[in-house]
Amino acid sequence: MREPIALPLDQAELTADLGGGLVRRTVHPSGLRVLTERMPGARSASIGFWIGVGSRDEQAERPDAPGSLGSTHFLEHLLFKGTPTRDAFSIATEFDRIGAEHNALTAKEYTCYHAKVRDADLEVAVAMLSDMVANSVLDADEFETERGVILEELAMAADDLADVANERFFEAVLGDHPLGRPIGGWPETITEARRADVDRHYRDRYDPSTLVVTAAGAVDHDRLVAQVLAALNASPEERWHTDGSAAPVRREQVLDAAPGGAQAPGADSLDSALHREPRVQITERPSEQVNLLIGTHGFSAGDPRRFAYGIMNSVLGGGMSSRLFQEIREKRGLAYTAYSFGASYSDSGVFAMYAGTAPEKAADVVELSRVELRRLADTEISGEELERALGQIAGSTALALEDSDTRMGRLARAELGSGELFDLDASLERFAAVTPEHIHEVAATLAARPLTVVAVGEASRSSLESSD
Repeated sequence: MREPIALPLDQAELTADLGGGLVRRTVHPSGLRVLTERMPGARSASIGFWIGVGSRDEQAERPDAPGSLGSTHFLEHLLFKGTPTRDAFSIATEFDRIGAEHNALTAKEYTCYHAKVRDADLEVAVAMLSDMVANSVLDADEFETERGVILEELAMAADDLADVANERFFEAVLGDHPLGRPIGGWPETITEARRADVDRHYRDRYDPSTLVVTAAGAVDHDRLVAQVLAALNASPEERWHTDGSAAPVRREQVLDAAPGGAQAPGADSLDSALHREPRVQITERPSEQVNLLIGTHGFSAGDPRRFAYGIMNSVLGGGMSSRLFQEIREKRGLAYTAYSFGASYSDSGVFAMYAGTAPEKAADVVELSRVELRRLADTEISGEELERALGQIAGSTALALEDSDTRMGRLARAELGSGELFDLDASLERFAAVTPEHIHEVAATLAARPLTVVAVGEASRSSLESSD
């Protein structure tokens, strides 16, 4: 079986062939890591400046220390708002002048500032992103402006009932664990956020040891490393100078741990779980549909069952031929869409089944979803279903890897997370090694865990009853 490329933190240089793309990696003594994948024939490149800090790393305020809730998302906005040499309009103008696709994203375990440019403009993108990440002034007036922008962003998300259901589901399943918090923060935390606290979060968390720069496409590795080092060393902030020595930071991967560090739920027998009613959480909103999420605690990103988990999700709710789609939409017409998904993190995760349906049909959809999960837990899938799932995974993965953004992100997630970089063949070999029994075991584990139902909409018109 083809082995993944190991990314040890104590190896300064690495070169490998990743399915036709040349991958190179440099770990600088300062802790900075730069990874590139050269894609033959490309005339553009995607580049990302990744900080291994996400919303889960924020701290609530304590009597002995200020809090930082909402700071990660605040920084995503503020780093576009000015440095000592560029104001917000200059940043926007320079990106537009080269036709860049540029943006940023905040996740639960990392933050990324990224751009896609033609090959001739990669040096400009490096200069821009380096300046933003290392030299943001966090201007007080811009801080107040962005407070209003973020509150509008949260208000927009609050009008999307599927987004509301997703946030409520994470909160319900993960509870007080930091992963259960919304990535963008709550309106009250954004309203109460103080510039001094966000600045402290920035200075404490952003430095070369937490920075991973990845690029894919038409990219010269040695040139990119030199450009990044030169840009950081030119920073007026000494913490960004790369003449020092520091250990690079990577999140520890943990086997399937429950929130709070306890062993994941699942000790109950499947038989007892079949007779246990799920916990129901209802958020009343005026709407034509009820948005439903039915699920439980999932698997961590490093769990060895993740390949079986991926196939199980494909069979259960991964496409138009999946069991959920066929049973809920095609056979009964109860929803326009129905699917399942898993979200995995370094030490925890969630699993869920989703559908949007009329309030009077909500209880039926919940029961059908539970039945389909139980069917996977009770009996092994057919060989035809397994073959179809493998084909779907192989095809969708191969198509995604045609894009330099996907390859750039794959480098970063491997470096920040597991420390193992899988090419397409290595991944598909592991999926191909999954048996129907493996899938049955994963489904049985999930089905034996306490289920939570989150319903957002006019659930009062349904027969669902809140158990909170």
